[in-house]
Amino acid sequence: MKLELGNIKINEVVLSEFSNIASNSLSINEKEIQTIVLEDDRIESCHIEIANPGKSIRMTPVKDVIEPRCKVNSASGVFPGVINKVSLVGSGRTHVLKGCAVTTIGKIVGFQEGIIDMTGPGAEKTPFSELINICLVLEPKENLEPHSYEEAARLAGLRVADFLGRLGHDIEPDDIITYETLPIFEQVAQYPDLPKVGYVYMLQTQGLLHDTYVYGADMKHVIPTILYPTEVMDGAVLSGNCVSACDKNTTYHHLNNPVIEDLYNKHGKELNFVGVIITNETVYLADKERSSDMVAKLTDYLGLDGVIITQEGFGNPDTDLIMNCKKVEEKGIKTVIVTDEYAGRDGASQSLADADKLATAVVTGGNANETIILPPMERLIGQTDYVNSIAGGFDGSLKEDGSIEVEIQAITGATNEMGFNKMSAKGN
Repeated sequence: MKLELGNIKINEVVLSEFSNIASNSLSINEKEIQTIVLEDDRIESCHIEIANPGKSIRMTPVKDVIEPRCKVNSASGVFPGVINKVSLVGSGRTHVLKGCAVTTIGKIVGFQEGIIDMTGPGAEKTPFSELINICLVLEPKENLEPHSYEEAARLAGLRVADFLGRLGHDIEPDDIITYETLPIFEQVAQYPDLPKVGYVYMLQTQGLLHDTYVYGADMKHVIPTILYPTEVMDGAVLSGNCVSACDKNTTYHHLNNPVIEDLYNKHGKELNFVGVIITNETVYLADKERSSDMVAKLTDYLGLDGVIITQEGFGNPDTDLIMNCKKVEEKGIKTVIVTDEYAGRDGASQSLADADKLATAVVTGGNANETIILPPMERLIGQTDYVNSIAGGFDGSLKEDGSIEVEIQAITGATNEMGFNKMSAKGN
């Protein structure tokens, strides 16, 4: 599959009488957005607010972050099987509105939703503070069940991102980047002297607001399988979960997966990037055994020399991570795992709920229990009345002056386990 990503840089977003893109400025007619969202009768009302980088703005509770995209001259659409018909994606041309995102906000669904500050110490923990956030502020109908509200909010964000992405259909991109992966035998033959590397992509699927969708299918009901990397870049994988904000993979993360991007950058130079194996994070031991067996089998079947394994969430999924790592290593294939840590506020406790001596190469996204004080912001988008009870919060988190003391697990994307975050450490 060969995919061209045409990046259209968005330097400004304004509310206007008309929706269009001109001179790298995105204009949005709010009434058009409201018409799209309120087609779903589970949503009582919605409005748009714009949050620009560097401004004294706090957004919470954040549910998902989505980058607007559209397929160009194609019968397929982004987010297939969900808001567009089920059709393979990952080839042809896709236009991307770079530098902005649709961020869904509103009354809390579960206890694991996040905070994004656009300036200050909180902004330094999340890459989303660097985007122009098009905040879709939602009010659900009264007494709506949480799972139904989650679905309505998720679909609203995707529809708005799809609508805005289509505004870029006829715009000449600022740059175009081409990505290509060949059918397996051709791909292996293309660089026979380079190590064959794959990516084991663990998707959150614990149910009860902890799900991920692939071509519209609930991934907890799918056994591990193989995708072309470009399918992921084209919206085949969507977030539908409320795990802790710090290590939740939003839809933006899936569309801009840095492991896939980095493997393509080294493809044909240091390694031969063969493909992506998607797998789930199940609840029961028998399901974990099945999925990790399948992952190890597929890495062996593809003849890989090494794999990178990434995780979403923590605790129960730590077992999936270690089982995948151990069984792949037992096939004689080298692994690197990417995770984060819950090592206590002093960093002195065990970091993961599971471990194995074969897990010798580990990259961490940071300690989610680290605490931070977020100073008051001049403007609030959303509401803070739940802050004491979200994951990472505690009694007294919200102060009278509007400041918040929380663990960084409350900050959206702070310890992302794909490495899509701002914390890093480099050795000599």
